[in-house]
Parts: sequence; C-alpha cells; structure tokens
Amino acid sequence: MTLNNRSHIKSKSLLLSSASLALMAAFSAPSLAQDEEADVWLEEVTVTATKRATSTQDIPVAITALGEKTLKQTHINVFTDYLLQLPSVSSGGTGPAQHSIYIRGLSSTTPDLAGAGVAGLAPNVALYLDEQPVTQVGRNLDVYAADLNRIEVLPGSQGTLFGASSQAGTIRLITNKPVLDEFSARLAGGYAFTEGGDESTKVEGVINFPVTDNLAIRSVFYTDDQGGYIDNRRGELSARESARFQSSMSRPNGTLTENGFQSTANLTGVTFLNARNDDLVEKNFNDVSYEGVRLSALYTPMDDMTVTVSHMRQTMESEGVFFIDPELDDPNDLSIQRYAADDEVDHFANTALQIEALIGDLEVVYAGAYLERETDQTMDYTDYLFIGQYLPYYICDAAVTYPGSNDPSGTCQMPQMFVDSTTATKISTHELRFITPADLPYRLTAGVFYSNQKLVEQNNFTYPGSINAESFTPGVYGWPQNEPLPGSSVTNPDPRPRGVIFFNDVTRTDNQLGFFGEFSYDISEKLTTTIGLRYHDVDVRLKGSANSSFYNFGGEDVNAFGANLDELFDGTQVRNGVAVPKSAVAKGWVLKGNVSYRPTETSLVYFNYSQGFRPGLPNRPAGAGGGAVPGSVETDEVTNYEFGWKMDLLNKSLRFNGAAFYVDVKDLQTTIFDPQVTNLLFSDNAANAVIKGLEGDVTWATKMIPGLVLSSSFTFLDTEIKELVGASVAIAGPGEQLSNAPSFQGTFRGRYSWDLNEDFLAHAQLSATYSGSSYSDIVLINRAKQNDYLLMNGSVGLQGDAYSLTAYVDNLTNTRAQLFNNQSYGKARVTINRPRTIGLRFAVDF
Repeated sequence: MTLNNRSHIKSKSLLLSSASLALMAAFSAPSLAQDEEADVWLEEVTVTATKRATSTQDIPVAITALGEKTLKQTHINVFTDYLLQLPSVSSGGTGPAQHSIYIRGLSSTTPDLAGAGVAGLAPNVALYLDEQPVTQVGRNLDVYAADLNRIEVLPGSQGTLFGASSQAGTIRLITNKPVLDEFSARLAGGYAFTEGGDESTKVEGVINFPVTDNLAIRSVFYTDDQGGYIDNRRGELSARESARFQSSMSRPNGTLTENGFQSTANLTGVTFLNARNDDLVEKNFNDVSYEGVRLSALYTPMDDMTVTVSHMRQTMESEGVFFIDPELDDPNDLSIQRYAADDEVDHFANTALQIEALIGDLEVVYAGAYLERETDQTMDYTDYLFIGQYLPYYICDAAVTYPGSNDPSGTCQMPQMFVDSTTATKISTHELRFITPADLPYRLTAGVFYSNQKLVEQNNFTYPGSINAESFTPGVYGWPQNEPLPGSSVTNPDPRPRGVIFFNDVTRTDNQLGFFGEFSYDISEKLTTTIGLRYHDVDVRLKGSANSSFYNFGGEDVNAFGANLDELFDGTQVRNGVAVPKSAVAKGWVLKGNVSYRPTETSLVYFNYSQGFRPGLPNRPAGAGGGAVPGSVETDEVTNYEFGWKMDLLNKSLRFNGAAFYVDVKDLQTTIFDPQVTNLLFSDNAANAVIKGLEGDVTWATKMIPGLVLSSSFTFLDTEIKELVGASVAIAGPGEQLSNAPSFQGTFRGRYSWDLNEDFLAHAQLSATYSGSSYSDIVLINRAKQNDYLLMNGSVGLQGDAYSLTAYVDNLTNTRAQLFNNQSYGKARVTINRPRTIGLRFAVDF
C-alpha cells in the first residue's frame, strides 16, 4: 500500500468517525440540557442565506456568520481582515481589490492583473453586497466593512439559490438598515503604527435618523489611511538578463526555463543600457486609503410593505505593491525592486432598491441594483523581462536581435516597461422572488433572476526604450503608433502613443438569466426534506481590438499579429484547426437535495446534496500555439455531498457546529500564461479533482466563569487531482493537491470581560489564526510552495454606556505570512501580511 493510499484511507476514516461522533452527541443531547433555563445565552445570528430570515442554528446547511459584535471585537475593516477569521476561506492576489476568493480548497490559479481582466475566468465564489451579486473578474469588490450587520459565508455549492459562480460557495456582506422610531449616532476612530512602517489613521461615523413614523434615514461615512510597510530598494538591470539571452535555468520553484533564442550568441558587440530606479526608491511605499459614504432610507408606506433604497460610493487609492522579493538581502523580508511607478485608483458607486410586500400570506421581494466601477492603474511590467524572449526585439537595435550571419551588435535600451490599465464596469441585477409562510409544513421559495455585466478594459503595454531602438533600416528608429484594427468595436479609436508596443481595447459582456425554486416539506415535527432546482442561461462575449507592433519595426502599422475580436468571435472563424465560437454559453439545470432531522430542540443533523457551475469564456488567442489554445474554456461543474450537524449543549453553554463534505469537480478551469505557447493569457479546462474535508466551529461560554467566551473554528482538507483533461501546458499530475488549499486551517479566540466598576466593563482578548502550507497554482511552471503561518492578535479595553477604548496589537509575533506566492514571471513575488501593528481604537455612541 502506498503512502498516498494510506493518507486517503485515514482521511475517509476521519470523516466517518467525525460523522459518527456528531450523531452520537446529537442523539444524547437531552441528557446534557435538561434544565429549562439555559446556563448562558450564546449569540444567535439571524441570516438570510436561504432567502428567508432564519437563525444560523436552524438552517440545515453549513454557514458561518460573523455578527456585528464579532466584527467589532475582531477589528475587521477590509477583505484580508475577515479572510483571517474564516478557516474555510483562502485567497490569492497581489493587493487591495486584487484578490480572488476560494472556499474549501476549490482553486486552480490566480492570474496576474496585467494579463487577466477581460480574459480572466469568472470567480467560483459569489460575492454579495446585501441582495446584490457584485462578483467580478480578477478584481473582487473590496467593500470597506463600515456599519456591517454581519458577514455570511456559505461553503459548498450554492447554485440553486445563487446561480453562476457560486460553485464553491457564497460570501454575503449585509449592511445595517435604517431603524424606525430610533435616533442613534456613533463616531469611531483609531490610530496605529506598524513596526518598520508608517502610521495609520481611521474615522468612521454612523447616524440613524427617524424622519417620520414610517421613514428613517441612515448615513455612514468612513476614511481609513493605512500606512505602508514595504520598501522599494535601489536596483539596476539590463536587457542582458532577458530570457532571450539566457541559457536554461531553474526557476525559484525548481522548474526549468527554455534556452533563450540567442543564449549562445556572442554579445560582446552589444551595449546594454542599465535601468535604474533611483528616483523611485522609497521606504514604506505601499500606502492605501479607503474613503466612502453610504446613505440608505427605509420607508413603510403601509403595514405590509417595506421599501429600502441605498446608495454607496467608495474610492480606494494605493501606491506601491504589497508583495516582496524574498531573494533580496533584507533580514526583515520587506523589500522589492520596482522600476516604474505602481499606483491605483479604484472607485465604485452602487444604488440598490429592495421592496418587500405581503400579498395575503405570500411574501413578495424585489431586489434590484446598479453598480458602476472604474479603475485606473499603472503597473511596473519590468519583470516580464525574465520570461519574454521577444522583449529585446522591441527595445534593442535590429542588429542585436536579428543580426543575420553576423554577431549581434548595437544597443539595447533600458528595460523599464509598464502597463497603463483602465477598466469601466457596469452591472445591473434584478431578482423577483416569492416566499410562502414559514409556519406551514410546506414552504416554497421561487423566483427569477437576471443580470447584465459589461466590462470595458484598456491596457497599454508601454516600452519606453522602443522609441530609441534602431530598425532594420539604418537611421530609422522606433515603432509606428499602434492603431485599433479596422472594423473593431473599440472605446478609444485613436492611435496609441509611441512606445505602446501592445494594447487591448476589449469589451466583455456577461448576461445571466435564471429561474429558481426550493421546496421544503415537514414530514414530521423533526424530519424535513428540501428539493431545489435552478435553470440557468449564461452568455459571455468579447469584442474589440488587441494589437501588437510585431513586424512594424521602422515602418508602418501592418496589423500582422493583432486581433479584431468582433471578427474573431463572429461564429465563422477557424484558427489552426480550432473552431472559434461566437460566445461561451452555459445552459442547464442544477439540483439540490436536503434531509434534516432534529433529535432534540437544540440539535440538528442534515445531509445536503448540491450542484454548482461556472460559465466558460471565449479565448482571445484561440488557435495560438499551433492550435494548442482552445476556442473557449468550457463550463466546469461541481457536485457537493455534505453531512452536517448543529448542536447547543450543556445548557446552551457549548455550541458545536460542523460538516464533513466530499466535492466532485469536473473539468476544472484554469488560467495560463506561458510564453512558450502564446504571449497572451488564455484559459483551459485542466483536470478532474476531488475534495474531502471536515470543518467545524465551537463556542463555549458559561456562568461557571462569568465573562469568559472561548471560540474556535477549523477546516481539514484533502484535495486531489484525479485526472488531467487535456490542458495545453503541464499541469500538476494525478495525486497532487489543488492550489490555495491548506490541509488545515484554524482560528481561536478567547475573550474575558469583567465589571471594572459601575460605569465600565473591561476586557482582554487573545486570538490566533493558523494556515497550513499550500501551493499557489496547478500550472507547473507557476506552482510554488506557500509556507504555513501562525498569526496572533491581542487587545485590552474599556466599555461604558456611551464610550469605548481599546488598545490592540495585531501580529504579536511579527510573523511574515505568505498569503500568495506569484511566480508567473519566473521570479518569486510573495504577498505578505502587515508587520506587527500597535494601535488604539475609540468609539462614542450618542
């Protein structure tokens, strides 16, 4: 028996044992909770994860809910904050608003934004703001957690109720709504300094104002300036380090590069000009700020109708990067070398309308929203030097890269490249659903959903040195201005500035229509069955122009290697034997089945079967690599089997919720950037896989030790690629793990509160987060080990009727956690957490 087989048997035994123990505990619970009066009241969080308002303890599916109290106690502000509180959730990404979310280890790759955008895969985790899906390709909305009521996380396939991209799970950010007949206000803020970094400050305010008996308004504002902690160090390099001139060498992950086209050439006659970053050297250069407002109104025109309108605006600005180069000589591991400015402005405005009404006993809900988002980003692209064999062709004299029978001679300009990227996204969503009363033995939730998403992206890949490169014609320098291909649908029809060697002006549209329903029937007071069904019709299209300067050296724009996407995706094209579709279409049904049983009033066990899907995508370089790139990536499908339990034990002083799950993954999609195939990002179906796991959360609070609350959550994962399904590049083979899937993740939080005097309550809190090691990718050339880490936070504070003050230390041990190890450009670029940070938080309630 192999070690791999033994581990699988142990994993299955663990799942079976856990399920058996849960059943035994559930059925024996009456002996543990005979007193009518609970020993202590554990926090109940009401959620709407099943489109009904229900306690988390009464929903027969796995769900984690971080309530408002927990959000405040754990100092959660942005995406990376709540990520660390959710052991079933992981992510890959390179900085604020640039993360992809994964649940239960269902992950393949996280593309670099310089090449992703419109060409990126749809996420496999749906992100919601209240009732509105705000899931976006490559750039999940980084909503600042101001005045949130709760964060709901539903692991496992949620395709019947939440549709496309919820195949691995759904995360919902639920805001506080206006309250009638109650004036309240809150002002909160904080100051912190980071070890070796800059200071941070924040201010947040909330006002709830009842205008009339049936109209209330709630306003929220926030500003948060987070100081940098990564240094941009002095460096220099030249085109001599290009992959074109290098022999095969080992990447940081051990895979070998190809021999360069001119790796054996005599380069003694070539002058390589060094790029220097002296004017960009800066300590703590990765600052980020969030500013936003949210205004909402709640109106009850009649007893059985509620109308809620909200408008939110947020701007995020960042400078620098949030990853380091681990090869630099820096004992603090807080350094990088960048040769062009990195900065980003990310702004969104969102308006939402929700109408709830009772028609007889039938509840009718309409939820609609419209979101506009614009990003403007500049990214240093110099790292492309290390894998781009054709890069010297654009910044070196022609006599260097194509010398004929002579030795190379001439000059290679400084390799300081950058990308100017702008995106404009518009999303409109509409859902109408009907809900029967909850007190009937049969219950139905049914509705229709429609969304339209339009993403316009413009990327200018700029090589400033190309202007001074001498062409094949002596005395003629540089490249002509690049223009959009004739007949293409572009946003900007003008020629691009000189130095722009490649550009994309592409529009992507995602249209989704869905009809859904869930029917539950109480067979008895203790036994309930549920059947869910959804029909989906998703259509994804690309149009626009992607042009390059190849063959233009010293002449005119001949459009030799550009792509008119309107023409490419007209449904009639065949490229290198590959049929190119008009669009990527996903049509079909997904199912859900659930059986739940209540052995006692305080325990629940259930079995859940659910399916999820993610739509495909047309491939912009369809047919490239001699036909290696498919015309489109096909839909990947997920089937989730789950046995779970929810139990309040020991007179409700102990809560233990958990689930054992098995996930079957078919045709897992992945994104690939391999210059040996094509210089463009493309996608493919890579593998079939299975995921086995066990997750749970435990909370204990008792009058035996008044004021003490202990909580812990955990996830065990065993992910395995079962077979490859024909991807055009080397993928991690059968038996290997999926990416971003630690075998164990866990959190712990202990909080002790006591009465300091009649006016103030004091507290002390310690929390810890552990993540096991994982891999960053399933594509072998980019696959890197990500080390395990343990992070610890602590706080002490005082709280009165109207005031609170907390002193805290985040990252007590000053650990460098490898959140993501990106090696897509042949060098390790490791996204890390913030170093040890000490601060004060205050709040005043009016």
